[in-house]
Amino acid sequence: MKHLKQYTIIGIIFVVITGTLAHFLYDWSGNNRIVGYFTPINESIWEHMKLLFFPMLIYSLIMILKFRRVYPCIASALSFGILAGAFLIPLFYYAYTSILGKNVFILDLSIFILSIVIAFWLSYRLTLSCRLESYTSILGMLVSVLLICFFIFTYNPPAAAIFQDPTV
Repeated sequence: MKHLKQYTIIGIIFVVITGTLAHFLYDWSGNNRIVGYFTPINESIWEHMKLLFFPMLIYSLIMILKFRRVYPCIASALSFGILAGAFLIPLFYYAYTSILGKNVFILDLSIFILSIVIAFWLSYRLTLSCRLESYTSILGMLVSVLLICFFIFTYNPPAAAIFQDPTV
């Protein structure tokens, strides 16, 4: 359990750092189309969900490979954590902006970090409890669907508020 807790804390730090760097990667790459599939191409809330999704997905695969024998429920727990964390970003954003009537950078940054911490905390607790083990396939499919949606909607976004740049 000590190693799982350490890896969870390292995961939080990893996702905060790589997600923060990913925010700038599309511009740094000269707007490379392939980079855009994995990093935000604009300031929409949808695109900012990638900042948690892709780094946590990568780190989760590492954790699953390392701990799957000791913690058989880790795949379902991390899948749930990825989904929860990604969807907490728009939930928190729309909640506070509906109250304040505007977005505030420090609150946006806090939402990002809070969503990561909650995602990993849920993953940690669910790994230990095994409550979601029977849903491993469904959760894996949902993560895959979200992955495909990121790829499709990056350059072909639907006409919905979550896909619009709130700074425009």
